[in-house]
Amino acid sequence: MALFAVVYRYVDNPELVATHRPVHREYLGSLLGEGGLVASGPMTDGDQASALLVFRAQSADSVASALDLDPFWLEGLITHREINEWTMVLGSIGLDGDG
Repeated sequence: MALFAVVYRYVDNPELVATHRPVHREYLGSLLGEGGLVASGPMTDGDQASALLVFRAQSADSVASALDLDPFWLEGLITHREINEWTMVLGSIGLDGDG
């Protein structure tokens, strides 16, 4: 399986994002482990609210399929979603084995 880095960019409406955040995080929590999600969290700098998610999956399409059900995506709170295969060369993000 490969690793994939996903960048989310959110709408400029912090109140609306906050309203849907609990179900968004619950959904992402359901993807931890067997669902392929390795890590996720907001990025705290930049002009637009955003987040980074790291998945272990067979393909970018399988990651996209899982994220199509994210409540933030369904509510139109994500203005941009980028999914790229990522090769971890150094370090660790809590993966067992060789990453």
